[in-house]
Amino acid sequence: MPIKIVVVDDHEIIRDGLCSLIEQQQGYEIVGQAENGREAIQVVRREKPDVVIMDLSMPEMNGIDATSQIVSEFPECRIIILSMHSDKRFVTGALKAGASGFVLKECAFKEVSQALDALKANQTYLSPQVAHIVVKDYRNRLVTDKKENSLTTAEREVLQLIAEGLATREIAQRLNVSIKAIEARRRKSMEKLDISSVAGLVKYAIREGLTEL
Repeated sequence: MPIKIVVVDDHEIIRDGLCSLIEQQQGYEIVGQAENGREAIQVVRREKPDVVIMDLSMPEMNGIDATSQIVSEFPECRIIILSMHSDKRFVTGALKAGASGFVLKECAFKEVSQALDALKANQTYLSPQVAHIVVKDYRNRLVTDKKENSLTTAEREVLQLIAEGLATREIAQRLNVSIKAIEARRRKSMEKLDISSVAGLVKYAIREGLTEL
């Protein structure tokens, strides 16, 4: 049976191009696409793919939080991060979330193919530049930022949507929870991070890679 793949990226041209290239490879089948992390989770629940190729920076829900939730619900599903970002916090964040591979978008499709073959052999795959970051991180015994880890997935989700300019009511409707619940998550995040304003939360979200300007 072919390995079933879902491709997730907020740029349709990248999704279509990647799907076209993958479909030319024997042993792989594209079973779905998604344009953000939240939609990716729904597609994975429906299609039960073997592999998800996931972008990092997407609206509504970023690739790291989507990866964490998918791996939590479907431990057998393998995630390959495909990103333009090679910054340490993105790489370590993705690996901690459960990603099995990390490929930079600047690399040729050959690397994506190599990553898929590695996962097929039950191995992991990192682009050489990313592997360098991981080794350097290990050697320096990087101390994890306690503030970042103190936020729950729900709080991070609200934080990203706040940073993307959504009002409290809009966030509540998007997440199908009460306005009071959103206000409570925002207040708790501010307490944990010792941040006193919404503007400060937005700056934190951008700095930590939860969203982009």
